[in-house]
Amino acid sequence: MSADGAQRFELPNGIALDYSDTGPQDAPALIFLHGFPENRHSWRHQIAHLSDRFRCIAPDQRGYAGSSKPAGVGSYRADQLVGDIFLLAAELAVERFTIVGHDWGGAIAWGVAMAGQANGKVGRAVIANAPHPAIFQRLLYTDPAQRQASQYMRAFRDPASDALVEQAGLGALLEREISWDAAARMEPDERALLERQWQDREAAIAMLNWYRASPVDVPAPDAPYALPPGFAPYAAPRLTIPTLVIWGMEDRALPPANIAGLDTLIDDLIVHEVPGAGHFVQWEAPREVNRALDAFLEATAY
Repeated sequence: MSADGAQRFELPNGIALDYSDTGPQDAPALIFLHGFPENRHSWRHQIAHLSDRFRCIAPDQRGYAGSSKPAGVGSYRADQLVGDIFLLAAELAVERFTIVGHDWGGAIAWGVAMAGQANGKVGRAVIANAPHPAIFQRLLYTDPAQRQASQYMRAFRDPASDALVEQAGLGALLEREISWDAAARMEPDERALLERQWQDREAAIAMLNWYRASPVDVPAPDAPYALPPGFAPYAAPRLTIPTLVIWGMEDRALPPANIAGLDTLIDDLIVHEVPGAGHFVQWEAPREVNRALDAFLEATAY
């Protein structure tokens, strides 16, 4: 068990994940995936609210906190990150689960949902402020607001940024490239934990490798606002499982244009907009997010 109470499991692929497993072991399972630059505590308000009725499993994903940090960009491809979640579910004897993800965790949750609906492992999906892969790339090419908001990704991918990280930690790069939404709404102890974790240089590079391994193309601000010749949309399978998308409407990194057109990609979709909340909607507006989760999980119970 880790210093902050996490359990730890080594998966068959050699990756060790710290995780929490809260609630009745025989209850329906929810697997929560955090985003960048956070940890499994990102979902603390929702786990506290739901763990009387659900088994709530929340890993620190590979590269984060105390979990394994394999070397090399190739260790952070989406297929490997998706695979970690299915392996963790299998090791914990979870036969079917609802996937819940935010930010990068939401990106992985899209992939888990698409694969899991086919093999029967995933019965529902909840995505918070994480763009669908068939929409995001198109917006980066054609939407000025999204392209400008995503320029930090170019800096995160640039090896020249590593010198700053090595010298001063991930927090220095974050301060230079992005601003936090409603950081004052985070509890001081949670913010302090993140800042300590950002000082881990190995973890910082691993976290940046998520961006470096992604095939998403982020054009320069002065590139033409048009689809490039030969552009082929991401061939995502349609989602047929019940899906809740929660969106903080003041997100400066992922504007609400990302929720337009989701109904053409998902058969059973609910979009819950949260006015006044930014990117970190689950802790910026926890009561509103919890209400949306309650309604969705009750309506789609299995």
